[in-house]
Amino acid sequence: MFRLSKKLLFAIEAVVDIAYNAVDQPVQSAEITRRQGIPRRYLEQVLQQLVREGVLAGVRGPRGGYRLARERRLVTVGEIVRIVRGMEGAVDPAEEAAGSDLGQRIVRPIWQELQEECMRRLDDVTVDDLCRRAREEGIARDGAEVADYSI
Repeated sequence: MFRLSKKLLFAIEAVVDIAYNAVDQPVQSAEITRRQGIPRRYLEQVLQQLVREGVLAGVRGPRGGYRLARERRLVTVGEIVRIVRGMEGAVDPAEEAAGSDLGQRIVRPIWQELQEECMRRLDDVTVDDLCRRAREEGIARDGAEVADYSI
């Protein structure tokens, strides 16, 4: 069953934070923890997986941190959800083989259809969309305000 776990919520928040606050320097995980209140035990694990999956790029060194690996208009919330759900490894009860005919042929397909519709909607929401919303809501960026050159 599709549910919003803490890890998933933190992953989306971290990616948006990186996209929103990265100016000319990568964003350090300590900065994300400070701004978003995400515990580091969740954050580092998720950030490393997002690097392995090509959503983020890790930058080493004393001024290192994380930045998006692609333009923010090309990263979707659906992509982040799939990555984190893969990390969590929980078995979806709707996909289990056991169960009655009624459950297998009627009830479970409804849940699968709802999940597919939800994922389609999440695939339509980009990190750029969320950054735009943050800007419209007046959420301050760390550091100097800079022009946003995303196309």
